Amino acid sequence: MLLIKNIAKIVGVDESGRLRVKGADMNTLGQIDNAWLLADGERIADYGTMDTMPEIASDTEVVDAEGGMLFPSFCDSHTHLVYAGSREQEFIDKINGLSYEEIAKRGGGILNSADRLHEASEEELYEQAMERIREIVSMGTGCVEIKSGYGLSTEDELKMLRVIRRIRETSPITVRATFLGAHAVARKYIGRQAEYVDLICREMIPAVAKEGLAEFVDVFCDQGFFTVEETEKIMRAGAEYGLVPKIHANELAVSGGVQVGVRNKALSVDHLERMGAAEIEVLRDSGTMPTMLPGAAFFLEMPYPPAREMIAGGLGVALASDFNPGSSPSGNMKMIVSLACIKMRMTPAEAINAATLNGAYAMGLSKDYGSITRGKKANFFLTCRIPSVEFVPYAYTTPIVRRVFLEGREVK
Repeated sequence: MLLIKNIAKIVGVDESGRLRVKGADMNTLGQIDNAWLLADGERIADYGTMDTMPEIASDTEVVDAEGGMLFPSFCDSHTHLVYAGSREQEFIDKINGLSYEEIAKRGGGILNSADRLHEASEEELYEQAMERIREIVSMGTGCVEIKSGYGLSTEDELKMLRVIRRIRETSPITVRATFLGAHAVARKYIGRQAEYVDLICREMIPAVAKEGLAEFVDVFCDQGFFTVEETEKIMRAGAEYGLVPKIHANELAVSGGVQVGVRNKALSVDHLERMGAAEIEVLRDSGTMPTMLPGAAFFLEMPYPPAREMIAGGLGVALASDFNPGSSPSGNMKMIVSLACIKMRMTPAEAINAATLNGAYAMGLSKDYGSITRGKKANFFLTCRIPSVEFVPYAYTTPIVRRVFLEGREVK
């Protein structure tokens, strides 16, 4: 048993049983002042105000929050954090005025990372990725989705996914894996895109499924990458092997990716820097979670997704970091929450809900993660003393996470 006492405020309390929060409800964030929380093993057993704290067994571990707040761990539903090396030269190219598409045409971007990954061993990739995992855990993330997509060959995609499996087996963080062979067209298939799509469907997906390496299949359905028709073909091939669709959509243009995602029951459609009324309408009554990645819009100086219009249209939205070497080299979900507030005019409550419960939903995990709820996994962090919940996004570089607990155990 683990007892946390003297908590100034428990944030993200949700006893409704809902798996996601939508529309105007996103601006409500359950809170308990002057509180305690009890975990029994890996799950939350109970909580309440300090004047109701129960007698505890002598072998219970007691942690004094010392007036800090307790938040549910962030649930980061879109990352590419398994990669070889960094791409700061492209950062300089951006400063010098080149666009994302221009860098890609010069052999940079995803193909650059694919070349580097091909040369790296599984051990090298694992060690690099674990440094990033330790970093994001220390900043409050407790669940993470990790995509392949820097392999672009059957052998190298499997190599990436095996690294992700090893992270899942050796790290305290909860991991979901996504096969993203359709991240770009492999270098040797340039000019033969249809053949590459066939390779994904006929060889890569069956090989991934044979080893049980992924829960999801993803496609970069956007201008200059994969068409709606190719996306549908890949998603249907994945579905034959039990892979649930996710989509990169509408980052560079209104691509039709949202519509094809909803049509194929994608769990999430991600990016959405370019969204209109038609996309909001098709998402409204679907089970698909629109997921926004403001770190990429910030780093690439692109338009931000229209969060206010989406929420006003009754949608729930999720926030994720897009942690990757080219367009969002950060997994700091606190910063993502700040960007959502500053650049997309989301309220702190909306942004925190989007980064916790709705992020968990976008990984199929919100039954067990994403809120402070009796029976859910005891994934949370304690802050230093802060004056308010709103201080979290307001003080956008101030480190606030003091102690991290995942499945009822402190991570040090």
